[in-house]
Amino acid sequence: MGKVVMYSSVSVDGFVADENDQPGPLFDWLTNGEVPLDESGGITVSRTSYDYTRPYWDQIGVTIVGRHVFDLTDGWEGKPPGGIDHVVVVTHRPSPEGWDPQAPFHFVDGIEAAMAKARELAGDRVVEVAAGDVGGQMFAAGLIDEVRMDVVPVVFGSGKRYFGSVDAQHLLEDPDVVVQGDRVLHLRYQVSRRPG
Repeated sequence: MGKVVMYSSVSVDGFVADENDQPGPLFDWLTNGEVPLDESGGITVSRTSYDYTRPYWDQIGVTIVGRHVFDLTDGWEGKPPGGIDHVVVVTHRPSPEGWDPQAPFHFVDGIEAAMAKARELAGDRVVEVAAGDVGGQMFAAGLIDEVRMDVVPVVFGSGKRYFGSVDAQHLLEDPDVVVQGDRVLHLRYQVSRRPG
């Protein structure tokens, strides 16, 4: 079974978007380099960011997102982002009317059902969980093995928190990866299983 990784670009003060769901400069590092990160050619990063990010992307089998993110992105028009095989959407609502049932998107109710479906689909590959409310719920429930952050040098002051509504202390191990890219700091932490 693959590991479960919570991931997003994040502001220095811990936000994945502003109050209006706008990412501001959080994804600028994905277009400020000269090395294509995927086949589209629209995502270009520094060599350092490529060497860190591409191997991780290649390990992802499934991404779990909340319905809010799915709606904001218009469901990526039925094509999972970054070449990922499947997306599991945590929602209390059915798939959108007219949604192609053959699209590799799976609509489930609750984080436990989402994790079970994602693990089934991912096999021994990584299950990625988008940071924010759903990611925070999974983190608080002890379902996350690793936290990855692409920290961008901006302060939002308020907005959508990386860990959602987590309101209790949780320990992470010391970062086992710290990579400085161009206008981004890539961090990777293992989630501590020690009592906080």
